[in-house]
Order: sequence, then structure tokens, then C-alpha cells
Amino acid sequence: MSERRTVLIAAPALLLCLAVGLACRPSQTVERQTKDAALEAQVKAKLAADVGASTVTAVEVNVTNGVVTLAGPVRSDEEKQRAEAAARSVEGVSGVNNALQVMPIESAPVTAPPMTTAPPMTTPTPFPDT
Repeated sequence: MSERRTVLIAAPALLLCLAVGLACRPSQTVERQTKDAALEAQVKAKLAADVGASTVTAVEVNVTNGVVTLAGPVRSDEEKQRAEAAARSVEGVSGVNNALQVMPIESAPVTAPPMTTAPPMTTPTPFPDT
């Protein structure tokens, strides 16, 4: 009887995880996962507003137990620090792991590959009538 009770209690929690679209983490309660998902959305919105819209697609944001991990490329040390500051400013964030990598855009001029000339066009030889 207790196994059935456990299943009846666990089933709604599992359904909630699936309905919300969260990857269930056995070490976290459903409530904590929901809070982390909300924090992730708030951090992404803050990054877009404070750092720039391009960070939303370039920077990966993960939240576990209120700790935000930022990963991905940024253009400068300043952008890296602004992203961290933006994440820290979101209410409910308990810490930030900044794993962003500075990948400066090269200022060298972009040159086109050398043009090649195509061989002269020839007229096709007609097939003999058979």
C-alpha cells in the first residue's frame, strides 16, 4: 500500500516537471527547479537589457539552486564584467560562476579570395544522327 501511495505522490511532481519543460533533477525539489527556471528567464532578460540582445543567443545561462553559471563568448573583458554584474543584480540569485570567454573581434580587414577565371566556353559538339 505504501508503494502505491509513493507513486501517487511522485506522479504529479513528475507531470509538473514535464509540463513546465524542466529537466527533473533528483537532488532538487520541483519548487526549486521552478524557481531556478524563473531566475534563468530573469537573468536572460537582464542580460539583453544591460549588455545587449546578442548575449541572449551567445551566452548560455544555467541556474542551479539559485547559482547562475554564465558560459559562452563575449567581445571584451568589459562585456564579461557587465554580464556578471547583470546576473548578480537579479533578485534571488545567490551566486554567479562566470565562465564567459573573451573572443575579441579581429580588426583586420576582411579580404575576398582571389578571383579565378573560368575556362573559355566551348560550343558543344552535336551528336551524329543515327
